[in-house]
Amino acid sequence: MFNLNHSFFKPLWLRVFVVAVALGWAMVEMNTGSPGWAIMFFAVGVYAAWSFFISFKPLDEEQAETKNDSSDAENRD
Repeated sequence: MFNLNHSFFKPLWLRVFVVAVALGWAMVEMNTGSPGWAIMFFAVGVYAAWSFFISFKPLDEEQAETKNDSSDAENRD
């Protein structure tokens, strides 16, 4: 599905930015009166925070490409 261990997310500032945008947008949605969207973006932010800061194991470029190639092959079958 989503490969949050991709080497693209190695820089700390990028991981912090992604989490901050998701949680910030959840606050915007809550303030505008859309609690459903707020819950969805809050869940995305919490999942991203868990993936980026607790269980993050960045893959090398070659490992990421290999993993993407194998998952693409599985999806074609």
